[in-house]
Parts: sequence; structure tokens; C-alpha cells
Amino acid sequence: MQLSPQYKELLDDALGRSSQRSTKQREHIFALLLEKRDHPTADEVYARARSGMPSISLATVYNCLETLTETRLIRQVNFEREPTRYCPNLTQHAHFYCKESGEIVDIELSDELVSQLKAALPEGFTAQHIEIAYDGKCGDCHD
Repeated sequence: MQLSPQYKELLDDALGRSSQRSTKQREHIFALLLEKRDHPTADEVYARARSGMPSISLATVYNCLETLTETRLIRQVNFEREPTRYCPNLTQHAHFYCKESGEIVDIELSDELVSQLKAALPEGFTAQHIEIAYDGKCGDCHD
């Protein structure tokens, strides 16, 4: 799996800022997450990664995911009692988790809504990141 030049540069810059370097494994994992934006678990990333890189280990996948998270190229998505999932969408957005199907969907948040949410903070508070998560049933799973 090859990264496009745009994402290769993004990866190299983010890793360079944290005094790390790009590796084939990091590039492969990042490319997998960008290709299919379905919020996979580490085990799902590992299964996908092995098809293009059979010798990659689960420990390497975990280490790559940790590095990509630390450098803010991906986000961890957590829902109670569910395994951590990974999201490469770095725009301000919320997540909807369907309790029936297990699917996680990105919900875009307008700049206006984000401003309103930040304005609701007590005086003197500033938010660098807002995380909103919905759970329920998606349209396909509704009774």
C-alpha cells in the first residue's frame, strides 16, 4: 500500500516534529487507515496490514498506531466497553456509534456549532479539542 505524495509529506512532517522518522510499517498503517475510513480496531488494522506486509507483527501495528496518534495524524475513538478504534479524519467532527451494527460514522460539525460549544465554557476556560460521541441505532438498524 502506497501513500500519496501529499500524505507522505504530512506523515514525514508530523514524525519529524517529534524527532521520529518514517518507516515502511508506519507508511503502510497510515495508508490503510486513509484508504478505508471505517474506524478499525488494532486487530482489524493488523489483519489488513498483513495482506500487504505479511511479516508485520501485532506489536508493530500497535506501536505504529500509538505513534500516529501521538503525532496527531489519527485519533483514537472510544466507546464504553468497546475496543479502541482509529480515525484518520482530523477535521472537527463527532462520532455516531450504532449499538446494533457496531458501525461508527463521522458526523461533521459546522464552525458555527463548534464556536457555540466553545462559548458555553465557563469564563477563562479554553478548549483545544471537543469530542462528541453519539450512540444509538443507525438508519439501517431502526425498527
